[in-house]
Amino acid sequence: MAVLRTLTLIGATLTAGLSAGLFYSYACSVMPGLAKVDDRAFVDAMQRINTAILNGWFMISFLGALLLIAAAGVLQWRGGDRTVLLWIGAAAVLYLVMLVVTGAVNVPLNDRLAAAGAPDGLTDPAAVRAAFEDVWVRWNLVRAVAATAAFGCLTWALALSGRQA
Repeated sequence: MAVLRTLTLIGATLTAGLSAGLFYSYACSVMPGLAKVDDRAFVDAMQRINTAILNGWFMISFLGALLLIAAAGVLQWRGGDRTVLLWIGAAAVLYLVMLVVTGAVNVPLNDRLAAAGAPDGLTDPAAVRAAFEDVWVRWNLVRAVAATAAFGCLTWALALSGRQA
């Protein structure tokens, strides 16, 4: 059972790290890079990114992290160390914060951006961009911080569990 606990915690840590890295990358490179393009190019690029990200590989890590965090918590509850469990619990809360922000803010903004239509047919791409960019960037930063904190909690949980092995 100890091996299963460890492997599940490693999987949770890795998948949470992938999500944290994704949001960090948007915050540090994608959005600052797109901030420098014209409005029509911005809308076009974000629409394409928002379509491309909806794939199985992304969903496996994005949603799989929550499942693995929950599984790691259950396994820790059933025979592991309570200190490790507390860190896994903190990670679960932080990861849920990231998911709630994604579902409540970023996805609806992505959907509105898609509904605006093809960039070459927009009469006012600046207005479409203005209704999207600042709010999306701000809340992506919240997602990046929450996901990174969840990753940090899982990393610490993994370190603690390794000390007890």
